[in-house]
Amino acid sequence: MAARGLFITVEGIEGVGKSSNLAFLAAQLREYGVDVMVTREPGGTPLGEDIRALLLSLREQPVSPMSELLLIFAARAQHLCDVIEPHLAAGRWVLCDRFTDATYAYQGGGRGIDAAAIAELETLVQGELRPDYTLLLDVDVATGLERARGRGELDRIEREAVEFFEQVRARYLALAQASSGRFRVVDARQPLDAVQRELAQLGRELLTCWGVRHPEAG
Repeated sequence: MAARGLFITVEGIEGVGKSSNLAFLAAQLREYGVDVMVTREPGGTPLGEDIRALLLSLREQPVSPMSELLLIFAARAQHLCDVIEPHLAAGRWVLCDRFTDATYAYQGGGRGIDAAAIAELETLVQGELRPDYTLLLDVDVATGLERARGRGELDRIEREAVEFFEQVRARYLALAQASSGRFRVVDARQPLDAVQRELAQLGRELLTCWGVRHPEAG
């Protein structure tokens, strides 16, 4: 039976380059022979992608913070059942664009939902499953939002006030400080090549920690 795979999450506010850097890290790991699958939250399954569309689409009726929270965990429950748990059990490394740390940051820090309520849902939906390693790409809010606006039309979340994202970023940094053994914070203000050099080094460290031989080891 294959050993359980590694669960790696990539977090950060808008404009930090999560998608491109996650793809880079996945490619690096595949070069080293690691069986990697990439997914995202909310989403990752047909139901999850439908919920993602509901959450991000512009609408006249305000979405209550609790409705938002419950929709996110509904998508997460399906994602765990259909994608994350089966791939981990098969020995694959799962790289996920956001996970529950994003819920603590956005719905907790940004929306003001009590962290205890999020923790209850986390335990209910995930049991004991938590990421093995979390990469937090960090950038100041002004830079992140400027980059996000440069990508095109903003979704419902991206249209939130600057203060919202300041609270989200502050919560992310607090989470990283509280769980420093799991988190690696990377300065995403750097040029892309500098960020990716750091990610390549991180990939080598993960391989070493998890006993996977990589080509540079000879």
